[in-house]
Amino acid sequence: MQLVIRRYRPSDKDTVLSLFSVTTLGLIQPCFKMAILSPLYIAITLALCVAGYLLGALLGAVVLPGAWVGLIYCCCHAIYSGYLRNKLKTDMQDIPGNFLSRPDDCYWVAEAEVEGNAKIVGMVAVVGKQSGDEQYGELFRMSVSPTCRRMGIGVRLTETVFDFCKERGFSAVVLSTSSPTQAAVALYKKLGFSLVPYDNKSSAYSWILMLARVTVFRMKKQL
Repeated sequence: MQLVIRRYRPSDKDTVLSLFSVTTLGLIQPCFKMAILSPLYIAITLALCVAGYLLGALLGAVVLPGAWVGLIYCCCHAIYSGYLRNKLKTDMQDIPGNFLSRPDDCYWVAEAEVEGNAKIVGMVAVVGKQSGDEQYGELFRMSVSPTCRRMGIGVRLTETVFDFCKERGFSAVVLSTSSPTQAAVALYKKLGFSLVPYDNKSSAYSWILMLARVTVFRMKKQL
């Protein structure tokens, strides 16, 4: 696949927002699957089946575990649909203003020829930040089209961020991701990222994250 990584253009907005929406909502299903198939939740589901049967015969054996499974799915859905709504109303509403207005920030798209037409198949952003004496880049909005995964696009986008941050003199690249993005976490580790301490207990979604068994990771790579 012939891949071109270039800076975001205003004309890309609709395609970029669509890709961001698809990839974010695409995390609901793996999130739900990881949670409901965990040994603890399997045990809870079976216990509710037995309790429901004892309390209300066959109907109870269906209703109680069904309500439990529905609750877990709603939590998984709330996490990612809520995140998407928030970002579409805030920084993704004005990509040039939020990601391209300073020399230490940038937003790229990965463009490939698909069926004879140039198509955006991935994207990533970086924002320059400072903590004490350390200047670093924070990676945001990594997204790759579901139909174009396992083709090295994520690697190319991440390496583009590395090169940019080195040019800016940053000492590290950091990012946040969540446990359902297993392939992305594995990729980041392969590219030299390691987990760093991160306290997310203050999140307004903390109880929903707990029920959905979602862990938010903070990762860092020294340059």
